Amino acid sequence: MASSSPLFKRWLGQIGADQVVEVLTDLFESGAAFIVDSNSDILLWSKGAEQLFGLSATEAIGKPCKTALNCDSDNDPCNLAELGIVKSQAVRIHRPDGRTLNCYRTARAFYDSNGGFAGAIEFLQPSDTSPKQKPDDSDSFHGILSRDPAMKEAIKIIRNVAETEATVLIRGESGTGKEMVAHALHLESPRHYQPFLAINCAALTPSLLESELFGHVKGAFTGAVRNHAGLFQRANGGTLFLDEIAELPLELQAKLLRVIQERNFIPVGGDSAVSVDVRIIAATHRSLREEVKAGRFREDLMYRLRVVPIFLPPLRERRQDISLLLQHLIDRHNTQGHRHIDSIAPEAMRLLLDYRWPGNVRELNNVVEYAYAVGRDSELSIGDLPPEFREQLRPIATIDQHVAPRAKSQNEAELIREALENNPDNLEQAAQYAGMSRATFWRKRRKYGL
Repeated sequence: MASSSPLFKRWLGQIGADQVVEVLTDLFESGAAFIVDSNSDILLWSKGAEQLFGLSATEAIGKPCKTALNCDSDNDPCNLAELGIVKSQAVRIHRPDGRTLNCYRTARAFYDSNGGFAGAIEFLQPSDTSPKQKPDDSDSFHGILSRDPAMKEAIKIIRNVAETEATVLIRGESGTGKEMVAHALHLESPRHYQPFLAINCAALTPSLLESELFGHVKGAFTGAVRNHAGLFQRANGGTLFLDEIAELPLELQAKLLRVIQERNFIPVGGDSAVSVDVRIIAATHRSLREEVKAGRFREDLMYRLRVVPIFLPPLRERRQDISLLLQHLIDRHNTQGHRHIDSIAPEAMRLLLDYRWPGNVRELNNVVEYAYAVGRDSELSIGDLPPEFREQLRPIATIDQHVAPRAKSQNEAELIREALENNPDNLEQAAQYAGMSRATFWRKRRKYGL
């Protein structure tokens, strides 16, 4: 129990107890704080209560608690006279807009000198009715959120290799966060106080890319009116991230190899070498071994870059991270825009979990931005998702011969199991195989625990 000093009581008298109580209750923005008198009429209604219940202080103050909250008779949050102290009790509240909120209730009653009920202060915290997940410290690594074992293993490698000077090659599909991983590696390294620079090798023509990487001297070509320090010079002492390294032209691969081996290079149009101390981190969505076989990449450079390979799994293989990342993005957008999302409709969440995510985390971010742009309700529904998600719900009119359903007499659970075995990576085809819509297939799959 908290205790106070005479100095605190004197300060409280100067400030005013009413002002202090109002400020304290308004600090609980994620929940509702309110105070009732001996008749259980509301005396104080916090800003958090206004947001959570959709009821302004003007509308709530003076009303009986039970009327304002429109709560179920069971576990009435306004029945405190005989309870005294309540901790984490489950209650159900009905908002004016018709929505139902499940909350956890914490309260304390006060009594007069005769032992009569004199009022109470109460706090209601919404429970998790949607798959909302808050990351703890172990889930976040320099902005990278994950609970997936494969990502955790990649992060473990990053922590270890950051202490060395080894060259790192990051493999992963577009949108998996390769640059974030490279930056995290830099921040974990002894070079973290020096520059971290990045370039996409597929974004520039070979001549511009050479000038941007290695710089040029005045007069090297038309328009070169002054000396230009390239990325290697500007990143001296720090880290240079080369994204889409497989797109690096062959004529520049030899020059990059020299920087890695000799730690020097000659700027475009120059005649003397420039020494640099730069750690290189490269990334690609392609297999460099395959590029070597095709004659598009130097084998000696591949081995120089691929000292420590790190593989980032696509989002479709990180199912348990989808809700974690989704809630993180929602929390971020809730503070920025005109819409506040506090729940996700179960059917919308099912579509998000079942989606293949070809654009990975980048696409997930785009989906959330789309939802905030087109919707206005506090619940994210199917209608807030891009068209490709709603297309998954369309009934399947025709079934291809190669995925024709089995006989109706076949056991339903066996049919679904067989459909999954024959189409392990494509739920659309698995649903077709079973002769069901995607939504029905999903429900049956959950029903049988498959």
